[in-house]
Amino acid sequence: MTGTVLGYSVDAMTTTVLEPKDMEWLDKGVLGIEWADGHKGVYPVRYLRQHCPCAACTDEWTGELKLKPDDVPIFVAAQDVEPVGRYALKFTFSDGHDTGIFSYTFLRKHCQCDACVPVKPDEPKSRRLL
Repeated sequence: MTGTVLGYSVDAMTTTVLEPKDMEWLDKGVLGIEWADGHKGVYPVRYLRQHCPCAACTDEWTGELKLKPDDVPIFVAAQDVEPVGRYALKFTFSDGHDTGIFSYTFLRKHCQCDACVPVKPDEPKSRRLL
């Protein structure tokens, strides 16, 4: 039997937990997460802020983003990153937003590395700098 259950890769012989092994800043505003399975995820902070899964930013029933990408400042930073149990990270952003809990499953799904997103969409321009 193979598949995924609650963020876990299920195989008849093994179970791999979806957890970060290491995190580092790859560039200004770009977080790198090395996952337990060896995948090296790439997460621009502004992209994370634009896709925050909290109820204020994302419709709880449809999953549709309520936050407009242009509403996020171009120069948004992660001021703090805290683990939430063994399943998520909580970011405090420089624009004051801090209610989003980014599950490991959500983060893997939104990885922006070249393997996961080979063709990057054009990023809309924001009028807000800060």
